[in-house]
Amino acid sequence: MTETPNPNIVDTDTLTGQLHPIRRGVLALGSNLGERFSNLLGAVATLADTPGVDVLAVSPVYESTPVDVPEGSDDFLNAVLTVDTTLSAHDLMDRCLAVEDAFDRERGEPGAPRTLDIDLIVLGDRLADDPDLQLPHPRAHERAFVLQPWYDIEADGEIPGHGPIADLLAKVDRDGIRLREDLQLELPD
Repeated sequence: MTETPNPNIVDTDTLTGQLHPIRRGVLALGSNLGERFSNLLGAVATLADTPGVDVLAVSPVYESTPVDVPEGSDDFLNAVLTVDTTLSAHDLMDRCLAVEDAFDRERGEPGAPRTLDIDLIVLGDRLADDPDLQLPHPRAHERAFVLQPWYDIEADGEIPGHGPIADLLAKVDRDGIRLREDLQLELPD
């Protein structure tokens, strides 16, 4: 049982597993295989159409040199979404994996080229460390291709346990990312 400010009141989230408070989340999108921009467009539209997920903002698109991938991998297109959601962290992660699968994501060796990658970076102040879900994302605080687009849409964002993204962004190497002004992701109407 989860303790709330009043220990005699049980959080409905704990009782039923069905009702969840609205939490702010950050999702990072990436694609370096196939029609990269179309994959990002489709992911934004599909996530925006997900019950219990309200996409609040979509970052500019960046092209980035791959990190921790097999030699010869193509550059990524990256973007970040901020969302409000009533989904649990595991349900939101399951939805992200389903969207990846819908875009023919093949899972193989870590870092292999992919049509679509959706990482759950943070979900409110939730912390998780299990085989299926780690929150906050364990490497997001080191990655300019996550921090820069996130900063563009939420400059006051923070990664629990690591601090403000503005401070984190000041510490990372940004040489491997380039703004793609010719590519604009928008929220569906």
